Amino acid sequence: MSTPDLPWLASIGRQTLAIEPTPLQKMERLSAEIGGPEIWIKRDDCTGLATGGNKTRKLEYLLADALTRGADTIITYGAVQSNHARQTAAACAQLGLNCHLLLSRRVNWPHPSYLNQGNVLLDRLFGAQLHVCDLGQVDGTRDALLEQLKQEGRSAYEIPAGGSNPIGALGYVRCMAELARQADALGVQLGQIVHASASAGTQSGLVFGANALGLETHIMGVNVFHPSPETLRNRVQHIIRGLCERHPQAGVNAEVPIDINHAYLGEAYGIPSAEGLAAIHLAARMEGILLDPVYSGKAFAALIDQVNLGNFNEHSAIVFIHTGGHASLGAYADAFADPEPA
Repeated sequence: MSTPDLPWLASIGRQTLAIEPTPLQKMERLSAEIGGPEIWIKRDDCTGLATGGNKTRKLEYLLADALTRGADTIITYGAVQSNHARQTAAACAQLGLNCHLLLSRRVNWPHPSYLNQGNVLLDRLFGAQLHVCDLGQVDGTRDALLEQLKQEGRSAYEIPAGGSNPIGALGYVRCMAELARQADALGVQLGQIVHASASAGTQSGLVFGANALGLETHIMGVNVFHPSPETLRNRVQHIIRGLCERHPQAGVNAEVPIDINHAYLGEAYGIPSAEGLAAIHLAARMEGILLDPVYSGKAFAALIDQVNLGNFNEHSAIVFIHTGGHASLGAYADAFADPEPA
């Protein structure tokens, strides 16, 4: 059966940044190793912008909106090793926009490489201006920066952390349609989707998109950021409501079910977990695929554990959305100093 599309989405402004479609690949060796349903991977680590990642899709809509509004300067937010900040910096370089990154020291990872390598190094290569501060200083730093830019005659556009709002989430509404077309062409039954969930834009877009397409696909977001799963659930719900208000023609119920799995956060956001590191080693050794210790590694650890627990339907495939992040591996080199997990 052919997959329906979303014609209303084509009329919304989008600045092309990503290489699409990203591949949908079967993880042959890993599926056999783990057992259970077939595991497929949607390679959004291959979006092409600054080593790739899920933020590219969000930035296509956010930066289109910024340019429409006449912005010449972009301000965005994240932790020191923010993947979103790195991709925003690269997109701004490509489009000739000034870029200011407000990076908060919210992660207690006491290794020098964290502050200088990985995404931070790339931010600087892309010409972004970095404003590194403690978490409690972000608002004051932002206010001072906005005043400075105003005095300079700049037109600033603010992008929220992760690019996650009803504009950015459109990137994953579009991704859901892309994935559905690929699965249909390959004869893959889209029973279950697993992905890392943090700022809520990816999950809200996927859920909204699946419902707009009329798909009966279970989407599990693995919480890798919030101490409370309800905080993340509320953020996802808030963005979905915003999408419903902006795009009623999609016919989506704003109160759609949202599945958040909170069991794999580990010690805290940005702190590698033993299970996540083991998943990184397994994906690298079995499939030649790089995950990261903050997002995709923890989410893939959840997928493996849920398969082992028998919590997935064995008669339909699992699709793992690889949201990128391997650019931060060098910043976490110390996490890999211990012997490889058995």
